[in-house]
Amino acid sequence: MEAIRQIVRIPRNHELKIKVPEHIAEDELMEVILLVKPGKRGFKDKIKELRKAVKDPMYLDDMKAISRDFEYADMEGWE
Repeated sequence: MEAIRQIVRIPRNHELKIKVPEHIAEDELMEVILLVKPGKRGFKDKIKELRKAVKDPMYLDDMKAISRDFEYADMEGWE
């Protein structure tokens, strides 16, 4: 099995053409999988996500757990 990667931007008509390399035989079977990456987020979008995070109970629990984990490591240099 051979994997060939092509990264394309979705056009207005939402149709893609797949370019198959010449070395692949004409009657070969091919599996096509679309992996969609989210677009680049702007600064405002990132800030909006951070504002949501500070109200998210799971995020807050994780932050508390991390603080507890590093509590003694943080004090090591002070003695």
